[in-house]
Amino acid sequence: MHEEGSLHQDADGLNEEEEDLGYLDAEDVIEEMFVGEEGADPMSEDDMDQDEDDEDEEDEEQSDAPYVDDSVHAFVEHREPVYAVAVHPIDGNIVLTGGGDDRGYLWRADTGATMYQLPKHDDSIVAVAFSADGQYAATGGMDGKVHVSSVNSGELVVTLEGPTEITWINWHPRGAVLLAGTEDATMWMWQIPSGTCMNVFSGHIEGITCGQFSPDGKTIVSGSSDGSVIVWDPKTAAATLRLTAEDARFHETAITTLAVHHDSQLLLTGAEDGTARLVHIGNGRILASFDNHSESIEAVGFSKAMPLAATASVDGSISIWDTTALRLRQTVRHDDAVTQLRWHKSQPLFASVSADRTARVWDARTGECLKTFHGHTQTILDFDWSADGRILVTGADDGTALVFAV
Repeated sequence: MHEEGSLHQDADGLNEEEEDLGYLDAEDVIEEMFVGEEGADPMSEDDMDQDEDDEDEEDEEQSDAPYVDDSVHAFVEHREPVYAVAVHPIDGNIVLTGGGDDRGYLWRADTGATMYQLPKHDDSIVAVAFSADGQYAATGGMDGKVHVSSVNSGELVVTLEGPTEITWINWHPRGAVLLAGTEDATMWMWQIPSGTCMNVFSGHIEGITCGQFSPDGKTIVSGSSDGSVIVWDPKTAAATLRLTAEDARFHETAITTLAVHHDSQLLLTGAEDGTARLVHIGNGRILASFDNHSESIEAVGFSKAMPLAATASVDGSISIWDTTALRLRQTVRHDDAVTQLRWHKSQPLFASVSADRTARVWDARTGECLKTFHGHTQTILDFDWSADGRILVTGADDGTALVFAV
């Protein structure tokens, strides 16, 4: 399928020797820390009936509430759930969305007008991404295809085939190299615009749920529903680190999300059982266990402004962790499951979206909710924050994408 060392281009750092960034040495690792997670009694039938009654009352209250729309523009062409959103890395007015209508669109955040309808997939688009230079727009579908189009013209550049159902896509931080995770437990890497398959990564047993290039582009990290996380060499497709449930300190359930720190040395993973792990990529040590959620963690991320990380859960809570002291600093809440979070590029702020149909901006230092945005009528599934922090663009089950001015 591929040749060892077939990554024949430099791609701005893929062929350089990894530098010792010196974040933590093995002897600096302090004792593994567990936070929260107390036992709970099983629910009785009366409790379950009461919960159902409470949910019915809540639904009635929500339906009676006046509709509020804080958005400045709306994109309504999908008319099916909008599963994936990306804002252009350079021109914050260009937005890429994909959804259940099997279509991807490039459109303007400043007007809501369509720029281009991109090549159609044969099934829902679940992942979209711009290349780092903003030249290409990629859409990944459940049909197992990735379409790469020109942002300037909207024309198809190349269709990438080979995998089964695509679960996520990620561009190299500097080079024109695209990575995709799939439901068949493989990960594929292509050179763009030629579409040449540079490597296929095999090592997980079940579907690859999350993954990315490290910010320095020298490693790849992937997580799977089989509970494993693997660190890869992009040049050879060899696994350099493998973490599984065989290590009692690691996750015992499916990996749902991960993030790599901007120094490319720290990894944060989230799992279906509501736990998170902080791992040193260089030596493979598990530095801390962040166990403060009662349900699946759906999103994690590191702040670039302060030594902080955040974990967001289906239980509606977001926990803010100090990655130096390895302790919980703040917990904030939505009114329903949190589906995604993203940190501001340069400030200790993060935004989150939820099944409560709101997008919120938080100050990580104090836990204060700075802004709450309304406008969607159903669960918000994904969003992106422009590089200048000026706008949030959200996509939801209601078939719309909304632009909010921060």
